Order: sequence, then C-alpha cells, then structure tokens
Amino acid sequence: MSEVTQPPGASGRPDGATAVVVGGGLAGITAALALADAGVRVTLLEGRPRLGGLAFSFQRGELTVDNGQHVYLRCCTAYRWFLDRVDGALLAPLQDRLDVPVLDAEGTPGRRLGRIGRTALPVPLHLARSLATYQHLSLAERAKVGRAALALKGLDLSDPALDAQNFGDWLAAHGQSERAVEALWDLVGVATLNAVAGDSSLALAAMVFKTGLLSDPGAADIGWARVPLGELHDTLARKALDSAGVRTEVRTRVTSISPNENGRWSVQVPGETLEADTVVLAVPQREAHDLLPEGALDAPERLLEIGTAPILNIHVVYDRKVLARPFFAALGSPVQWVFDRTEASGLREGQYLALSQSAAQDEIDEPVSVLRERYLPELERLLPAARGAGVQDFFVTRERTATFAPTPGVGRLRPGARTKAPGLYLAGAWTATGWPATMESAVRSGISAAGAALGALGRPRDHLFDVFEEAA
Repeated sequence: MSEVTQPPGASGRPDGATAVVVGGGLAGITAALALADAGVRVTLLEGRPRLGGLAFSFQRGELTVDNGQHVYLRCCTAYRWFLDRVDGALLAPLQDRLDVPVLDAEGTPGRRLGRIGRTALPVPLHLARSLATYQHLSLAERAKVGRAALALKGLDLSDPALDAQNFGDWLAAHGQSERAVEALWDLVGVATLNAVAGDSSLALAAMVFKTGLLSDPGAADIGWARVPLGELHDTLARKALDSAGVRTEVRTRVTSISPNENGRWSVQVPGETLEADTVVLAVPQREAHDLLPEGALDAPERLLEIGTAPILNIHVVYDRKVLARPFFAALGSPVQWVFDRTEASGLREGQYLALSQSAAQDEIDEPVSVLRERYLPELERLLPAARGAGVQDFFVTRERTATFAPTPGVGRLRPGARTKAPGLYLAGAWTATGWPATMESAVRSGISAAGAALGALGRPRDHLFDVFEEAA
C-alpha cells in the first residue's frame, strides 16, 4: 500500500478495538479522529492522493487554488470543533459581526450597494435595522419579508410534512415577490442549499434560515479560510490524525467490504485485506451503495434516488486590484458570490477573484471561452475598477456532483449512521444530519457514525457526546 503516514499498532489501546474508515473527506477524518480519541486503533483509507474530499486545493503555476470557495457560519459548531481539533481555527476566522455587501448590477448609481447585517439586539430584532434599510427591496416587500420570517420561525423542524413541501411555493403563499426571493431568500438559500427556492425542500430551507438567522444574534456570522483549504483539510488534518495514532493511506481504493466468519469485517484493497471490528463508510452515496453488503439497508436503492447538484467556480486573475472588500454577493447578474483569494493563493501582484456559482446546472458544461465572454463583462458591470484591467488568467473548476440535491422528499431517502449490519456505519454530508450538504453536515455525520460505533464497542463516549450536544 502507498503513502503510509502512520504505522499500525499504536500503543495505548486498552482492548485492541480496531476500525477502518473508508473515505478521507471531512466526514471520514472526523470519524477517524473521534474513534482514535476514544482509544480505537484506526486505519483511514482514501482513494485520492490527498485528504479533504471536495474541499481541497491544487497548484496552478505559482497559484495555490481552492477548487471552490467554502464558508461556514458561527452556528456551524461541529465544523468549528473540527477546526479546533486540527489546530486550524485561527486560519479560518469568523467575522466579528455578520456583514454581507450586496451589489445590484441593475441598480442606479449611488443605490447599487445594499447590506445584510445584524446588531447585538436579541432575535429577531438583530436583523430589524438591516431589513429596514435594505434598499434592494421596497418598503412593502421588506414588511412582507419580516412577516414571512416570523412564520418561518414558527415552523416545527421535526414535522416530516415539511420535507415534502416546496420552499418556493411556501414563500409565494406568504406574500414573497419574485424580487424578494431573488434579493434575499435565494441570495442566502442558493449558497447554502445549492438550489433555488423552487427546487428546495421546505424542511431544509427552514432549517437553514431558522438556525442561521433566527436562532442566535451571531449565528450567521461568516467564516472562511484565509489559507488554502488544503492546509486545513489535508496538511493539518494529517498531522492531527498522525498524532492520534491513525494509520492514513491515500491512493488506496476499497474494492469490497464484507463480514467474515470471525464476526469482524474484511475490507479489500488492492494487494491487501484489512480486518476490523468496525467500518465507517464515509464516501458519496452512490459509492456507498456499490460497497454496501447485502442486507445492510432495507432499501439501498434509495441511495441512488438522492440526486446531485453542481457548483461551478470561476477564477480570474487581474493585473491590478479591482475589489476593495473581501467578498460580495450580486443581484441582477449571473454572478452570485465573489471572494478575494489573492493572499491565500500566494499571488504577489494583481488580484485573484473567485466566483462561486451554485445551482449551476445550466452552465456546468459550458466551454471556458463561453464563460469568459459571459462573466468578464459582468465583473466590469459590478466592479468599475475592472474596466480596463488586464486579465492575467481565467480558468474554471467544476464539481458536477458537488452536493446532494435538496429536493422535496429527499429527507426520506437519507439514511442515518447505523445500518442493519452490526459494526457497519455510514457518514457523509448526504446522511440524515438534518443539514444540507455543507462542511457542517459532513462533520456532524462523522461524529454520529463514531458515536454509534463506540456505543456498540462499549467504549467511553463522554467526550464525543459533549461535542455533539454542543453541535446539535
């Protein structure tokens, strides 16, 4: 096997319990760390040459490029635990207070910039000033948004009927205009759900808005990595895994998982069979379907019914600075969110902007030349300083299956951590965490899988429960 970073047989394991975690994304890393912290001897297997799943970095010449822009919120307590656990919290700080600049490409001069922010007042008053002065909506639209927000706050997230409903229809029934959906609800929802309101489950949308905007004044404060994602999710994660005694194997693809006659599990990789008491399968849903042994789930075909949604990322390097703020969101334009990644990428001259385009079904396969002709003029419309600036580089990264699709009814398809096969557990942002497909959901799933495994092994779980209760 290649690239062993920790030999097996780390000391200090009281009863010799062993686990194999399949998948080195955030869910798998979390599960491996939580199991190892409880004294289990863990092997982590990842088919790619790196850890981090779909939140990773790569080199393009002298640039260090994230495959896409990832952010988290203050309410993402599980991901914040992950950052602390890998000693990366200082590298991905949160805003002191929510502040989102929103540029309207169609707005008149002097009225193109609006802001979504909060005060220190209690919920829901913390958003009142921002809503009252949000110039991208009329006074009547702002009043109706406030009433819809209060109605949303009153929804019971445990009601299974919400999952079958369409968020767009719910908004329309609560007086939300097309402009209000574009300028507020989809501004937030598309970025977090990876779908427009009309394609989203009311249950998931309500969870996002209730938790992020209506639970605590600071819940929606935004954090993002000021370093390449690979530094957090690969370099620091590997260091934490090594310190915890986890044997980490990359470029190692699992071909089968099966129970054996010893009451344990056999995990087959090229040239070797690993045995373990516990297996955590932390891979995308379709890969999990192919690896699950017969009888592990009552209806494994449901995993194949969980749809996927793409994210397109557009990267532009200018010969000069064209954006003065760290990020902004856009209206009246195909541009959604724009981030300044200059410092994180290592660029010494000019400015590097990353555009994150969620729900990109119509553009994910467009040629780079077409995207260049579409987006460079849009950036000039939004950013006057870009007019006349030289474009040093323009490239795209595409994640065609970036997330699961949060469509109405998806909740009944998402399995929990436990399977019907003793000792086999599932993890991944697509499992039943209650969250959409975010870094937070991935970490929560790893905590859930590890907690279930430790319970079955009869191992202490107090530390894990403390983390999970805080994150729940």
